[in-house]
Amino acid sequence: MAVHAYILVQTEVGKAAEVAAAIAEIPGVEQSEDVTGPYDVIVRAEGPSVDELGSLVVSQIQRVPGITRTLTCPVVRI
Repeated sequence: MAVHAYILVQTEVGKAAEVAAAIAEIPGVEQSEDVTGPYDVIVRAEGPSVDELGSLVVSQIQRVPGITRTLTCPVVRI
């Protein structure tokens, strides 16, 4: 069963659209949109396991230029 998460992203000023577009190209990312509020981009991603989803965030998403901070929120089914 696939694991999903929302990744909340803060960016450098004026970089949200560029960061969202770059993240959208990463395999495993289902959706990436720039938004208003305390975070600049919200990403929905999936992976085959929690570990692989974490690896996607650390090794690919966080390396996109212009990102200053991320917060990963796994989706739970209660």
